[in-house]
Amino acid sequence: MATKLNDQNLTQLIKELSSPFTEQTSPIAIILAAGQGKRIKSNHSKMLHTIWGLPTVVRVARAAQQGLESADQIIIVGIKAKDVAEAAGKQPGRRFALQAEQNGTGHAVKVALDSMEKETTDRDIYVIPGDMGLLDTETVRAFKKAFAESGAHMMVMVGNFQGDSKDNYYGRIVQVPETDINGNASGPDKGKIIQITEHKDILAMDPSTPCMVTFKNKTYSFTKKELLETRAYNSGFYAFQGKHLVKLIEKLGYENVQAEMYLTDLIYLFNEAGLSVCGVPAKHEETLLGFNDKAVLAEMHAIARTRTWEKLNKIVAIADKDDFFIADDVVDHLLELDKKGHSHDIAVGEGASIGAGVRLNEGVHIDKHALLEGNVLLGKGVYIGPGAHISVFPGQTLSIGNNTRILQGDTIKGNVSIGSDCLIETEVRITGNDQYPVQIGNNVRIKGMSYLFGCTIESDCFVINCVLRQKKVAAKHDSEGKIIPVCYIFPEPGGKDCVSSLE
Repeated sequence: MATKLNDQNLTQLIKELSSPFTEQTSPIAIILAAGQGKRIKSNHSKMLHTIWGLPTVVRVARAAQQGLESADQIIIVGIKAKDVAEAAGKQPGRRFALQAEQNGTGHAVKVALDSMEKETTDRDIYVIPGDMGLLDTETVRAFKKAFAESGAHMMVMVGNFQGDSKDNYYGRIVQVPETDINGNASGPDKGKIIQITEHKDILAMDPSTPCMVTFKNKTYSFTKKELLETRAYNSGFYAFQGKHLVKLIEKLGYENVQAEMYLTDLIYLFNEAGLSVCGVPAKHEETLLGFNDKAVLAEMHAIARTRTWEKLNKIVAIADKDDFFIADDVVDHLLELDKKGHSHDIAVGEGASIGAGVRLNEGVHIDKHALLEGNVLLGKGVYIGPGAHISVFPGQTLSIGNNTRILQGDTIKGNVSIGSDCLIETEVRITGNDQYPVQIGNNVRIKGMSYLFGCTIESDCFVINCVLRQKKVAAKHDSEGKIIPVCYIFPEPGGKDCVSSLE
């Protein structure tokens, strides 16, 4: 059992980040994000490990909101509660509840229910593991539809384990077989869910003593081997009619190997109360993946990358389908552009990374290992060279005009506006902040080991080997009408007496 969390500052933070529910009848999601995940071998919360650029708990929370078409959700936090709550952040309809002691999934849900007003519990309630980072809107929406159409009081999303049963650590879905222990046919009950038996409890069984369970006055028998080899597993994703969940969760106990309150025991309690429990498979098995180690986490990241490539490969030229990153919101924007017929001739090089907030345009080419992050807006025909780093801090905007070229190794950060038809040659550094943004006009050329901070560069200028801080550069012509190159060093060199020629 984990140490009890009693930090008053933590309690206050959770209160500050929580918002009132927005609806009175829409479903409520309870997201289980209190565990540390010992097998992941990390000092960070398991819920903060990222899958395709986002913490897994954020991905689950977003899928729940969109799939259930409801903003109302409770995120259960515990280990590293402050980090998890701050990562998820404050949103309308989102609440946080602290599981001060790690006493199992049933206890976590009880904590969530105890934090709700009684009148809100007469709604459908969905419980989702916070590490199910490949869960998508489509899967949640389909589960909601299946639950509504089934008329069941409880539903479990059932997985089908594909690998070696020795590697299956999930709880097994125990279903009614063809006959009971007396050889009588189970009839219409065949296939109904009797209970979920946790993996550790199966391992603790005596192989010579079968597991005997009763369902609707019939007794069924399962050997330890049969249970271990059962392919149907518990994904941990449930739907409940809230009024029944609130009543029956009070009956959960701690009678198991781990001495924890198992949410899975609700199946027995629902059946015992004469309420219906059913299961439904996911359309795509990978959406049910959770992770307990870094190997599975890497597998999930690879699946997310493949999903992204499959969405984009017919409209964006991606050099290496196994080595790139394009954030989800960028993908959505590209798909919208494609619907309008505008996303042509976009190319993404090997190892390129395009983060959330970036907006691409027609004819944009992001070369290998370039990195773009934040609210970066690219015009048509922009080229970003190998290893270039383009980024902003929150609240800032960086824009690059049509047909501008940013060459290899350039670093451009912050509030920066670059016009059209510019050429920023290799290894240039440009930085603008909120007080001193950078504004660069059209047809500007910057080359050499130049560094610009908070400057205004007028159109048609040629800047070479400059160090400029909070300066304005105008375009002026010589007697022959040619643009005068600007080579300006600021400030004056310090420590001149320490430097001498080798000649």
